Amino acid sequence: MSRFIRRLLVTICLGASCLCALGAPEARPIRFAMTPAFLHDQHALLAEWRVYLEARLKRPVEFVQRDRYRDTMDLLQQQKVEFAWLCDYPYVMLKNEVRLLSVAVNNNKPTYRSYLIVPTRDTQTRSVLDLKGSIFAYADPYSNTGYLVPRFEIKTSGADPATFFKRTFFTWSHRKVIDAVAAGLVQGASVDSYVWDSLSRVRPDITAKTRIAWKSEEYGFPPMVAHRNVPEADFTHMQNILLGMADEPQGRAMLERLNLNGFITGTPRLYDRVAEMMRLFGEP
Repeated sequence: MSRFIRRLLVTICLGASCLCALGAPEARPIRFAMTPAFLHDQHALLAEWRVYLEARLKRPVEFVQRDRYRDTMDLLQQQKVEFAWLCDYPYVMLKNEVRLLSVAVNNNKPTYRSYLIVPTRDTQTRSVLDLKGSIFAYADPYSNTGYLVPRFEIKTSGADPATFFKRTFFTWSHRKVIDAVAAGLVQGASVDSYVWDSLSRVRPDITAKTRIAWKSEEYGFPPMVAHRNVPEADFTHMQNILLGMADEPQGRAMLERLNLNGFITGTPRLYDRVAEMMRLFGEP
């Protein structure tokens, strides 16, 4: 073998070794935004879910958590995330910019309610109208159950939600709404039934300090959505993984910890009632 041939072979081998060391370009991460209504302070479960999704997507996954619904909506509108788990109120507002990915099933239904909660010492209150002139806590200005529902009940009674209570404030979390009522900081609040029911499983000492004074009608469960520009292949792959969680042991274990039965494709019609209530306030 000539010296030239030997040098050429060495060069080729070295080049191949460098390419192997560098490896193939890593796939672009899939970014999934989570609102504070879900997985609040459950970092271990969120990390486990990320690994679960990465193993099936064959792609890195980044969960992006924000404290306010508006921040999550901005991430979607600016296309800084591909997917998000929203409240139904933001979903209706963004209906032309997102696609419905899946809907969670809780208590064997793709629905949830708004709970009016009061301190346990209050045994008289039966509706939000009984709390006129009190101090009331809202979850978030873009929350259906934690803001829209109680204001809708007040407005349809003929009163003005802006002046109905002595004072109101936002806690920016359904969990913190429950804490405020349990601690006696407010006389009442409206909360996501899923959050209250889930908390009652793990922290009954907190929910026991509150009483559910009223339950609303059922609304479509807060949906998972994808931005309109997400490639069809990515949309379908993510959807199939979510729909299949209930069919395998690891997925069922995570669903149990989430207090969910599974996910279904759902339909935008689930959110027609929320859209109807929003129109009373001039939205969307």
